[in-house]
Amino acid sequence: MHNPMNLSGRTIVVTGAGQGIGKAISELVLNLGGNLVMVERNPQTLSETAATLAGDRTLPVQGDVSDEAFCVKVVDDAAGKFGAVHGLVNNAGITRPAMIEKMTLPQWQAVIDVNLTGVHLMQQAVGRHMIARSKAGEATPGAIVNISSTAGKRGSIGQVNYSAAKAGVLGITMTGALEWARYGIRVNSVGFGTVETPMTETIRSERFRERTLARIPLGRIATPAEVAPLICFLLSDGASFVTGQNWLEDGGAVTHV
Repeated sequence: MHNPMNLSGRTIVVTGAGQGIGKAISELVLNLGGNLVMVERNPQTLSETAATLAGDRTLPVQGDVSDEAFCVKVVDDAAGKFGAVHGLVNNAGITRPAMIEKMTLPQWQAVIDVNLTGVHLMQQAVGRHMIARSKAGEATPGAIVNISSTAGKRGSIGQVNYSAAKAGVLGITMTGALEWARYGIRVNSVGFGTVETPMTETIRSERFRERTLARIPLGRIATPAEVAPLICFLLSDGASFVTGQNWLEDGGAVTHV
C-alpha cells in the first residue's frame, strides 16, 4: 500500500533536533525512510540524541542558526553526504522571559536572533539550494516547515520577544511561499500550543497547570510524538498542493475565548 507520507530517499534538515519536538520529528523522519540532518547548538543534547539515532542516514551538525555562515555550511554538508536537501524544519528556538517594562535589550535580541533571524537564514540557505535544483529541472525540489506558536497569533504574557519572533515567522513563511511557488518549493508553518518540552516546564508546573489547561478545549497538554506527524505530512507528497499556510496544533486554544 502506498504511503503518501513516505520520505524515502529524501534528506530533511531539522534544527533544534536535540530534544523535545525536534527530537520527535527527527525520529519520525527516520521511521518514514528519510535521511536526517540534525542541527543543534547544544553539543551535549546533540551527542546524546545522535547516539540514539546513529546510522548511515543520520548526520549531526553542531552550531548556531543565527550564524549565516553556519547555515550555509549545514546545507553544504548535507548535500555533500546525501546528495541534496529536500526538506527543512525550522524548529530551533529559545526563550528569555520578562515583562515588557523589564525586558533588557540582550533578552530581546537573543530571542530575535535565534527564533526569527535564524529561521530566515536557514530558509534562505536551503531555499537557494532548492532553487538551483529547480532550475536544473527537478519538478519537486522540496518543502520547508517553519515552527511558529500560538504566541505569534495572540501574544504571551512575559514573552514579548518570543511573541514578536513567532509572529514574524508567519510573514517569513507566507513570503517564502509566494516568492518560491514558481520553483515548486512549498513553505508552510505550524504553530504549537503547549507541548511537553523543557521550554514549557514553567507553565506546566503545579502553580500554572490549572490555568494552562483551562485555555485548551481538549483539556490536556500535547506530547512531542503526537505533534510531529503534521510536520512530516507537510514535508511529504501528501501535502503537495499545500503552501503558505499556518497550521495550529494547540488543542483548540486559539479558538477558545
